[in-house]
Amino acid sequence: MKNKSEKLRLSIVVPLYNEEENVARLHEKIHASLAPLAMSYEIILVDDGSSDRTFEILEGIKKNDPLLRVIKFRGNFGQSAATAAGFDLARGEVIITMDGDLQNDPADIPRILQKLDEGYDVVSGWRKSRKDKLLLRKVPSTIANRLICKITDVQLHDTGCALKAYRSEIVKRLNLYGELHRFLPALARIEGARIAELEVNHHPRLYGKSKYNLTRTYKVIMDLMSLHLFIRYLRYPLHFFGALGAALIFLAMALTGWMFYEVLMSGAPQEEFNNLLTIAFLFFAAGFQMFFVGLLAELIVKTGQRRSLYVHDSL
Repeated sequence: MKNKSEKLRLSIVVPLYNEEENVARLHEKIHASLAPLAMSYEIILVDDGSSDRTFEILEGIKKNDPLLRVIKFRGNFGQSAATAAGFDLARGEVIITMDGDLQNDPADIPRILQKLDEGYDVVSGWRKSRKDKLLLRKVPSTIANRLICKITDVQLHDTGCALKAYRSEIVKRLNLYGELHRFLPALARIEGARIAELEVNHHPRLYGKSKYNLTRTYKVIMDLMSLHLFIRYLRYPLHFFGALGAALIFLAMALTGWMFYEVLMSGAPQEEFNNLLTIAFLFFAAGFQMFFVGLLAELIVKTGQRRSLYVHDSL
């Protein structure tokens, strides 16, 4: 029996939420795709607080598969947290992520590994022939994909494809929250990763319900905005807050200077400018606050430690 700390060649990480009809088939297909490769591997299935029989089925599968590791969240923490949990427990030199709805094809894994071995750190799947509904999935995904590529400067045809391969030394350094699992290639690039893209199969969902809705598009956009700031000011957040603070202080000084000019040079009554003087003072105080926030952010960046995104039990 392998030691739990032993390094493996490959870890497969799959977040699951209410996939009782798919999980057994997924497990079989993953093993079928990896068996011919003759390499050490593990399968990590993360149950993200499912309300159906997903975990019950996983318990049954686990009894007969020593290569399977199961994580059960005590609540629904989201796909980013589930992915982060898989990354935390993964022992493989390479980590592959995929969705649990059988729309990603485990048979593509050998080709993705082959592409990774060409010298890349990340290989992202491209669902060129995507089998999803046009208005609810394809159109929002296309818009989001263009925004993501524009802002992150990582040029991929399909940033939303869950089927990806990563070298573990890259993903172990990443912190995930919100919908950031969608931006993993961009986060990996910050760490200096070499990124490639590969066409993969995509199948229509046969069982269960899609977890995607338009509210997730809003969340993606919000996280994309924060990611933009994250990429630009990751190492020196004081540059952002300092510039904002300087702008507010300059505005306060300009406003104050104009008021003094009107009172002293034009003879305007001072009482007319009391409200503007209060506003100028608030701008001045806010500017100094921005500097202090920037200093605090610098301390967090340099000394902060990651907070756990989930609470779980393991099998």
